[in-house]
Amino acid sequence: MIRVLIADDQDLVRGALAALLGTEPDITVVAQEGSGDGVRDAVLEHRVDVALLDIEMPGMTGIDAAAQVSDAVAAGETTCRTVIVTTFGRPGYLRRALDAGVSGFVVKDTPPDQLAEAVRRVHAGLRVVDPALAEESLFTPASPLTAREVEVCRAAEPGGPVRAVAARLHLSPGTVRNHLSSVIGKTGTTNRYAAVQAARDNGWL
Repeated sequence: MIRVLIADDQDLVRGALAALLGTEPDITVVAQEGSGDGVRDAVLEHRVDVALLDIEMPGMTGIDAAAQVSDAVAAGETTCRTVIVTTFGRPGYLRRALDAGVSGFVVKDTPPDQLAEAVRRVHAGLRVVDPALAEESLFTPASPLTAREVEVCRAAEPGGPVRAVAARLHLSPGTVRNHLSSVIGKTGTTNRYAAVQAARDNGWL
């Protein structure tokens, strides 16, 4: 049996995926998580073979959780492989997920039989990527943002004055303004709110 973990912050989606995969004779769902924070520990506790992870979850994202699992694999703690299952089929997310060591990237409207087959293929050591997204990513430039610019964008996303953003990051307001100005230029937008949204839409955050 292939032991699967499902991490998604929506109870209905998580339950539906578990029910669909539960009908497969060679797949069993052994753990479910509502955020990315508990994924690594659950993978180790339940001896998970394949973890299906949403991207946007409270706390740690699915991509960050996948990176933690990859670190655990490198340390010899598990052989678990990860698959991103998301509504956000964006080339930027795909690149970040692959950099984090995921073995698969599929969208949530994938037919149930194809999702089950993706689990089997990933468990067998293969890589599975949504073909339309893979093709799109070939013609989409990589993120132009630096790591610090990504950090500033994430801190600025909730809104508020620059001084508040600076306080969250323990930076000076001038430094934050410089980073946001750079992001505005790189995204071709006219203000920091549009710049942060464009970075999010491109999957750069």
